[in-house]
Amino acid sequence: QVQLVESGGGLVQAGGSLRLSCTASGIIFSIKDMGWYRQAPGKRRELVGITTGGGNTNYADSVKGRFTVSRDNAKNTVYQEMNNLKPEDTDVYYCNAWVETSLRVQPENYWGQGSQVTVSS
Repeated sequence: QVQLVESGGGLVQAGGSLRLSCTASGIIFSIKDMGWYRQAPGKRRELVGITTGGGNTNYADSVKGRFTVSRDNAKNTVYQEMNNLKPEDTDVYYCNAWVETSLRVQPENYWGQGSQVTVSS
């Protein structure tokens, strides 16, 4: 019913910048929390940055001051601007969203396909 399609990512040198985008499509009444997680091989998926339906943002301590999450509600799109990237930021980044598909229906959780971000030293 709902798809999250990511774009962006790639290879960058340490200190560089990248931008991720994620657009939700399908049957959407409203989107609550929307943001980004990341996962390295053999590790748990962890929160990177998220924006709530009310416009608040939360970040992992490791990215505060370097990453910025924003959203365009009219486009059902969330962005993540990543600056001063470090080799330890190398991971697969996943878009995540809690989506209401109609009024009075509990939000459901959806994931994007994942985007590889590689930071070389």
